[in-house]
Parts: sequence; structure tokens; C-alpha cells
Amino acid sequence: RFHGEGYQEGYAEGSHAGVVEGRRYGSLHGAKIGSEIGCYLGFALTWQCLLQKCTDEKNSKKIRALDSLIGMIQKFPYEDPTYDKLQEDLEKIRGKFKQVCSMLNIQSDFRISTERSSLTF
Repeated sequence: RFHGEGYQEGYAEGSHAGVVEGRRYGSLHGAKIGSEIGCYLGFALTWQCLLQKCTDEKNSKKIRALDSLIGMIQKFPYEDPTYDKLQEDLEKIRGKFKQVCSMLNIQSDFRISTERSSLTF
């Protein structure tokens, strides 16, 4: 009897601790992904505005790539943590971001600096 009761208590306590740890882990990593995606969107919108004044063929390719990146970000399922292709879509967005950076001759390192409150590229 004591063995059974101990098992039930331990199982209940472990389940509760697992939920708390999972929520904390999900919040932390969700915030990191949100920050990364938000940075990409701000970057793309800024460059889109800067390049709209130029209408030559070279810049039109850059604008199309930026439009594609913005579209991918806008379709990203932010509110569905059970989305089965979340990592796959995130990798596609990262790849498109790197492509755009290459077209614009900008280093594509995404880092959040802990020493200063700024993003570096």
C-alpha cells in the first residue's frame, strides 16, 4: 500500500515539475525565436523602404528577395507551438535572410550582444 501511494505522489509531483520546466523552457526558446524573426522582419522592411527609390534591374532582384523574405515571415505560425514544420520553416527563413544579406553585401551573423543593448550584423 505504501509503495503504491508513494508512487502516485511521486508521479504527481514529477508531472507538475515537468510542466513547470517545460513552460519555462518553451517561453525562453520562444522568446529567442521571436526576437530573431522580429529582427529579420525589421531588417527586411527597412531595406525594402531604402531600395524602393531605385528601379534598376539589380535592385529589383533585391526587392523581390526582400518581398519573399517578408512573405515567409508573415506566414510563419507564431501562435501554433504544435506546428510540425516549425523548424523547417524557420530554417527556410534563415536561408532566405542569408541570401538577402549576400545580395546586399552585408554580413549575416545574427547575434544579440549581452554587453550592449544592440543587434549586430
